Amino acid sequence: MRTGVIAKKVGMTRIFGADGVSTPVTVLSLDGCQVVGVRTAEKDGYTALQLGAGVVKPKNVTKPLKGFFAKQEVEPKRILKEFRVANDAIVPVGSVLQADHFAVGQFIDVTGVTIGKGFAGVMKRWNFGGLRASHGVSVSHRSHGSTGQRQDPGKVFKGKKMAGHMGQAQVTTLNLKLAAADVARGLLLVAGAVPGSDGSYVFVRDAIKKPAFKDLPYPASVVSEKAVEQEAVVAAVEETVVETPVVDEEGVVADVSVETPVKE
Repeated sequence: MRTGVIAKKVGMTRIFGADGVSTPVTVLSLDGCQVVGVRTAEKDGYTALQLGAGVVKPKNVTKPLKGFFAKQEVEPKRILKEFRVANDAIVPVGSVLQADHFAVGQFIDVTGVTIGKGFAGVMKRWNFGGLRASHGVSVSHRSHGSTGQRQDPGKVFKGKKMAGHMGQAQVTTLNLKLAAADVARGLLLVAGAVPGSDGSYVFVRDAIKKPAFKDLPYPASVVSEKAVEQEAVVAAVEETVVETPVVDEEGVVADVSVETPVKE
């Protein structure tokens, strides 16, 4: 069993296949999904990976979490999540997961918190048909009607579908297909809708009710340490490079953006 990933819901768009068919997709960004902790059977009684994603200001991090991130030598993360994994699927702390952790065409399960709808009636919340829209029904067209019984048992059973708070609940959508992936930008394009509002974080894992997809990276697809070091070196060089202005004989700074024709 492999680890899942933490992704940020960007929004929805559509892609066109080779046959010209349009497919609506939800765009998920990995947003720097990184391993920040490891749970082992010897120490914790179970095997899991703790992942973190998102950027957070240091002033908004509690002191216990500051100490935890400092001990693990990783940047503070906005959100943390544990994924149970097999004993041979441990990934070192500090590893950054890539978008090709999942293969195009495989089925995945996505968990997120649905959009809150506030207090809703039974027609919106449970798709009730409502009462008759005719004479005799006075201001009760969208009511739920009778909810109880006679004197025996004389009560409303728990779980009765009634008006109440709608949304803002954790929901897992099963068997969504990964339509495309952009490794360079860390994007997952999932066919169909994903629970949650734009900007919220969702948890993506391999589908548990589908056979294991072939040729998946095991235990995970992570960014190599050499690539991370090269990016850090390039960023440091770009910060230290200072453009030297070009000055002509009269002391005027020349515009280097304009190409000067060469006289033969």
